[in-house]
Amino acid sequence: MTTKVSVEDLVRSPALQLRVLAGRAGLSRSVSWAHVSELDDPTPWLLGAEVIMTTGIGVPRGAAEQRAYLERLDDAGVSALALSAQLHVPPLRPEFTAAAEERGMPVLEVPLAVPFIAIAQEVAAAVQEDARQRLGAQLQVFGALRWLAAEDLDSATLVRRLERLSGYDVYACTPQGRPLLDGVPVPDLAVIPAEPDAPPTIAGGFVLPVPAPGGPAGFIVAFEREGARPAGLAVAQHIATVAALRVAMERHDRETLRREGAETLAELLQDVLDPATARRRLGRLGLTGEMVLLVVRGVPGESLLRALDEVPHLLLRRGEDHHVLGPSAVCTAVAALPGLSAGASRPFPAGESTRVAQREAGWAATRSRESGKPLVHYGEDTTGRWLPDDPWTLNALVEHVLGQALAYDAAHGSQLVTSVRTWMERDRRTEEAAQALHVHPNTLAYRLRRFADLTGRDLSSSAAFTEVWMAIRAARELDM
Repeated sequence: MTTKVSVEDLVRSPALQLRVLAGRAGLSRSVSWAHVSELDDPTPWLLGAEVIMTTGIGVPRGAAEQRAYLERLDDAGVSALALSAQLHVPPLRPEFTAAAEERGMPVLEVPLAVPFIAIAQEVAAAVQEDARQRLGAQLQVFGALRWLAAEDLDSATLVRRLERLSGYDVYACTPQGRPLLDGVPVPDLAVIPAEPDAPPTIAGGFVLPVPAPGGPAGFIVAFEREGARPAGLAVAQHIATVAALRVAMERHDRETLRREGAETLAELLQDVLDPATARRRLGRLGLTGEMVLLVVRGVPGESLLRALDEVPHLLLRRGEDHHVLGPSAVCTAVAALPGLSAGASRPFPAGESTRVAQREAGWAATRSRESGKPLVHYGEDTTGRWLPDDPWTLNALVEHVLGQALAYDAAHGSQLVTSVRTWMERDRRTEEAAQALHVHPNTLAYRLRRFADLTGRDLSSSAAFTEVWMAIRAARELDM
């Protein structure tokens, strides 16, 4: 908790006659209270920013012990250590003084003629003068709940108001260090504690968990703003509570939009919306211009949601597939997910029928799984683009080149054509293709020879290889 009085203010007070023994660099530290303690470790009972006054009974005599004593106080956020002259203070070791200088921890000497209560009264007067301002800030921060209900403020505007009232610069992040509230900056992650129940006091302010069901949603960090009058820990705690409410509201809003988006995508996939209605709905959900449709397989819905968090999109699960509609950026967002098999349609205008896009995305997703590529875009097949659109011609090509092998597979439950296609898609790398097929490389080599015998096409010949590859692409076009 920070008030108007600093250690330097106490040193400058003529009535207190304090003398700086060490740690002069820390005189600007703020002081919230002054208290007497003769314990060798008073830190469990401290909040931070206190001046600890002692006659020296609790100060150890050994050099290492004295250094550890001072470091404990500094780690707990004590502003200064005030030692009474001519009483029980043992000789101060060089290690003690060195630690005070290194840490900028003021060590003060109190003349015997100055009672400790005089220092306590000086601090109490400053605290009393500041209490009215801090109480007003607390009441106004409570008013943030009314702002949320009545003014529909966005998170960034809400936090700026809280900063003006509290005297702190406010930051927010998730436990993983990502933005927690829209428009609110992320703090230096070095100040984020490993445990949510860690002490709230940090250098220059506070760090507090933002409560949420199942564990903290993140952390609020409040740093004292230069020239302001920081309102203290209670106000920082109120800000964390307001942040928790705002996080809950944002999550509810996102879930509402997600459900609305899933319903819209379901209607688009059923082709029951006219183009004007579809464009109006998509525009309300932030989707305009050209879209792509993705079919995604092999990825949990939670992972997909996290990957798409920064990209406007619609998401719908149908069976084992997730359908995603959005700008081309959705492809980049999901492509790096582990275990992914996904297919993307060609771009099409928002509001246009999705019948063609569904076929394209489904075909590309199947090719993705077969080829081992995480994401396949329909139309990127440089060979398939030259095939005719006529199904009769494509079927004739398949029957002429692959007919004997397909008939053999159907009769014997074998996978000759699948094995040849997998081998070709992996640029004739036998070991890689065998691994994808879950067979031994010798087994794959046998299948290739058997295919050549049945079809009469030697795959080491460029002409035969090309003819077989074109036939396999034709079979794909026909979903054979």
